[in-house]
Amino acid sequence: MKISWSPLAAERLEDIYEYISVDNKFTAKKVVERIFKKVESLSKNPERGRKVPETNREEIREVFEGEYRIIYRVESKRVSILTIRNFKQLLPEKDIK
Repeated sequence: MKISWSPLAAERLEDIYEYISVDNKFTAKKVVERIFKKVESLSKNPERGRKVPETNREEIREVFEGEYRIIYRVESKRVSILTIRNFKQLLPEKDIK
């Protein structure tokens, strides 16, 4: 399956890097690399993530990497990365439209 990133998801990933890199650029790079690796793994098994509790929609799923929720939509031939959030944050409806 093809992976696509929403502008919001790309922006969130940049924000994560910027936030962590204030203290440690090496750690920031590693966190981003782990998120990319997790996302790429979805191309082989997109159904492995759980349904996002805030939506309870079968096609909206999430996997975790460290303290981050990677929220995505499973489509017929692609996985769309919708957003990335800290696991403590609830998902606003606007992030999955």
